[in-house]
Amino acid sequence: MSAEKHPSLREQAAALPLLPGVYQFVDPDGTVLYVGKAKALRKRVANYFAESRLPSKIRVMVRRAAEIRHIVTGSETDALLLENSLIKTLQPRFNAMLKDDKTYPWIVLRREPFPRIQSTRRIVRDGSSYFGPYASIGVQRNLLEILHTVFGFRTCKLDLSPESISRHRYRPCLEFHLGNCRGPCAGHQSEQQYSELVEMARAMLRGELGPIRRSLSAAMREAASELRFEDAAALKHRLDLLEGYSSRSVIVSPSLGDLDVFALVSEPDEETAFCNFSRIRSGAVTGSFSVPISLGAEQDPRRILTASIQQIAERLDGPLSRNIIVPSLPETELFPENSFSVPRRGEKLALLEFAARNARLFRAEQLKNLEIRDPEKATDRVLGALQRELRLPAPPRWIECFDNSNLGGTHPVAACVVFRDGRPARKEYRHFNVKTVSGPDDFASMREIIYRRYSRLLAEGDKLPDLVVVDGGKGQLSAAAGVFSELGIAERVPLVALAERLEEVFFPGDPEPYYLKRGGEPLRVLMHIRDEAHRFGITFHRNKRSSDFIRSELEQIPGIGPKTITALLREFKTVSAVRAAALAQNEDTAAQNTPSGSFARLASLVGASRAAAVRAFYQRDSTASGT
Repeated sequence: MSAEKHPSLREQAAALPLLPGVYQFVDPDGTVLYVGKAKALRKRVANYFAESRLPSKIRVMVRRAAEIRHIVTGSETDALLLENSLIKTLQPRFNAMLKDDKTYPWIVLRREPFPRIQSTRRIVRDGSSYFGPYASIGVQRNLLEILHTVFGFRTCKLDLSPESISRHRYRPCLEFHLGNCRGPCAGHQSEQQYSELVEMARAMLRGELGPIRRSLSAAMREAASELRFEDAAALKHRLDLLEGYSSRSVIVSPSLGDLDVFALVSEPDEETAFCNFSRIRSGAVTGSFSVPISLGAEQDPRRILTASIQQIAERLDGPLSRNIIVPSLPETELFPENSFSVPRRGEKLALLEFAARNARLFRAEQLKNLEIRDPEKATDRVLGALQRELRLPAPPRWIECFDNSNLGGTHPVAACVVFRDGRPARKEYRHFNVKTVSGPDDFASMREIIYRRYSRLLAEGDKLPDLVVVDGGKGQLSAAAGVFSELGIAERVPLVALAERLEEVFFPGDPEPYYLKRGGEPLRVLMHIRDEAHRFGITFHRNKRSSDFIRSELEQIPGIGPKTITALLREFKTVSAVRAAALAQNEDTAAQNTPSGSFARLASLVGASRAAAVRAFYQRDSTASGT
């Protein structure tokens, strides 16, 4: 497929999340061509654009596609189950597998006296309870083995009606004598005792693993105390399988029946909300998509949800389900044939969270696509959000951030990074050597650097930034605010501090911190600026310490001054190379061309007397160290 023919497909693929889920290739008419699953959606879908490695049939499918839809799931197993459900429902043309009636296995608890627990691939509406499905037949078999081993359920096909048992029609079989069954057929186990075990198994299959976990752990400890280590190891293996098993899935649950699910994501002051619609039929997700909803001046969540349901209902082929799950009640009088519910727990709440997660991811993808298509508009939106959060008079298109660095008060330095329109302007970054502060006084260092920076801008008549951020808490902010007052710019330049531990924002004159929304764009912008200032300052500090360490060794040589040290380092690059040249014995031309050079090369650079002083210094050093 050529990128020129479908330029938007690559952009859609690049915007997909690195999360497990199901993807769909859709043609211009809205027909689903192919359904696939992925552990990481973006990586998997990106493979469809490596034309040389694709079969011809897949290349044809990609050429026909106009849109890539996706549904994010909680795990790769859920993606596998959802793929199975969607393929059977949609029957995509380019899916060869999973179109037949074969499906994943279930565990059935039969509706009969002394119920059997078995594996099945067919769901029959006879009152039996079904649990699953299971993406791995191995997991299902191990679970059935645990159930039968711990609870001793019967496996025979006998009719265990009360009349048959009371007439003593059956004798215990070999399973009873082996200890695998407790003999209900012969009256050795009452129906009440059996029913209690069935309820424990039912709870376990619903995901309530506490009772069975405690039972296995107790049995394992008992076997270990009796030195039956093989039995203990077998029980430990089953316990590990149980720990890794999760019987509940929001993707398929036959007890849910037919449902429609709406989830809404609406951020304050944004022009667009995002609504996800998921359709559940016979307990399986048969479709899910998200749409943007233009808000205009509307900000009432109830009316936004109502409008979202109306818009999505108009797009559907058929009517909405009678039962609809929503995060809050819409204007229900507009939907007299539907019953709305707001779940608080259980499988329906899990479905609502599933839909909400997909709505949030859809919003993030739309914003990312907007940034690709119209970066200026995306920048305006982010800076506008930052302006509202920090209550600034204008969008902060020019932001400066300061950070101090020192090690026990030595080599104190500071860094100033500059962001223009939300992006680093690295050519405007500045390093500062702290000159007036001795010892580890971070507040005094901040005062000095802030004063030097903005007194110079004022003296030169330059403009001032739209926002200044200092890395630290109330102490650093107070130091910077004092300088702003001294320079007369406190009312002209907004100033905040960002504390690293809890990401608290402090304003001058306010002792209480302000917390920006976790994961929100304003906080991410401030954290990016603060981290960039920290990185820039730490790098400068590390280089300064390294340079001073190198120079400190050469400064110990008698008769060697700063100019000579600079010439040596410019020529030989490292102190070890200077040392090797000073101690070199071979004076031929070849030696002069070696990486370490020779004494003659050293002498020609700094003169014979200084070269002799360098050699004498390193000879004494070698003698003292025993080399």
